[in-house]
Amino acid sequence: MPETPEAPEPPQHSPEQAQDQALEVRTLDARSLRGLAHPLRIRMLADLRHQGPATASQLAERLGESSGSTSYHLRQLAAHGFVEDAPEHGKGRERWWRAAHDGTRFDESLMYSDDPATRGAADLFMHEIATIHTQEMSTWLGNAHHWSQDWRRGSDLSDFTLHLTAAQSHELIHKMHDLVNSYRDLQPAEGTEAVRVHTHVLPGTLAPAAPRPAGG
Repeated sequence: MPETPEAPEPPQHSPEQAQDQALEVRTLDARSLRGLAHPLRIRMLADLRHQGPATASQLAERLGESSGSTSYHLRQLAAHGFVEDAPEHGKGRERWWRAAHDGTRFDESLMYSDDPATRGAADLFMHEIATIHTQEMSTWLGNAHHWSQDWRRGSDLSDFTLHLTAAQSHELIHKMHDLVNSYRDLQPAEGTEAVRVHTHVLPGTLAPAAPRPAGG
């Protein structure tokens, strides 16, 4: 993420726009970000998107929380439009919920808002996503031996160092997203599993070069 919000403009037909034609993706604004920026709410919403509709009790069991806590945070998510009723699943007295959108897009400008509360919510949201990615990788590494050799070959944990301009890095991100999205509409096949794909493009994570002496 650049140090200023002045990122290069995306192509006219960006991968995000193409993705939105097939998926309902919500772009966060300041109000909706503040409604979502809580670790449990982020995880509950992800669970509903990955696992499908659920009750507060089912989410509590899966996430190791109390049903009172998940019920409260579901109501908060609903108030901000992230979840909605799933009455077709309800066969008892407990309320069922489903995600209202297929995905969420973070607006980078929120990181530079004049409102300290919005900047704080943006920071919490991004750090929680990074934490979830780390936990998912750790879970895979701890359970990889239970998977077949084909699936172990079908997994990846790699890193690369490139020397790019900001515009080239932006272009690379769009190309990676475009490639990933091209696999969304494949026909189901035997052995299909849900596969998580993380992308991280991070400038400045290596030690910076030492400053030159004055007059040197």
